[in-house]
Amino acid sequence: MEKYKIIEIQRNVLANNDEKAQMVRSSVKDKKYFLLNLMSSPGSGKTTTLVQTINHLKSKFKIGVIEADIDSDVDANTISKTNAKVIQLHTSGMCHLDASMTESGLEALGVDGLDFVILENIGNLVCPASFDTGATKNVMILSVPEGDDKPLKYPKMFRVVDVLLINKMDTIEHFDFDLDAVSKRAKEINPSIKVIPISAKKGEGMSPWFDWLIQQIEATK
Repeated sequence: MEKYKIIEIQRNVLANNDEKAQMVRSSVKDKKYFLLNLMSSPGSGKTTTLVQTINHLKSKFKIGVIEADIDSDVDANTISKTNAKVIQLHTSGMCHLDASMTESGLEALGVDGLDFVILENIGNLVCPASFDTGATKNVMILSVPEGDDKPLKYPKMFRVVDVLLINKMDTIEHFDFDLDAVSKRAKEINPSIKVIPISAKKGEGMSPWFDWLIQQIEATK
């Protein structure tokens, strides 16, 4: 006879989240817009990349952004200058977005008429990789100063993303960073991952990224 019951909390939480994520993904598909979950470490250049991306695509598509942060509106203020539709989502100490938060953010943002919605997730390479947001696709930014060993340290993150943007390529001569090595390591974990080296600050190497996004957005119509 059992003396006590063992409850696997994380397993239950993830199962419930996965169910909610499928509901979010189904709604996104029905409303015919592209929902992108963008993840990275702090300081990788997520917001700079978003500004460049929005400014390039805003004449072609109607864009919305959900900025997630623990407690600030710095990024939402920056994004608002692009004239994209934007809201700030505070996670009250949570280190990631989950599907329920995404659903709340989408409701608050209002997606009617939008073609493309971006979730700028909380900056870390651990928690966001475990929680399905219901996004159509997942993208990660890795910046050159972070080092080329990140696929070895955080394999789960590289496993769940569709595109790896390697940012700050304009600084590569100042760091011990092997582009071929990081690409090889990422593809060993996730053979289908698309690797795109960029410099968001200088606007270099962005065309393949823009082309991929345009293809994804148009595929939802």
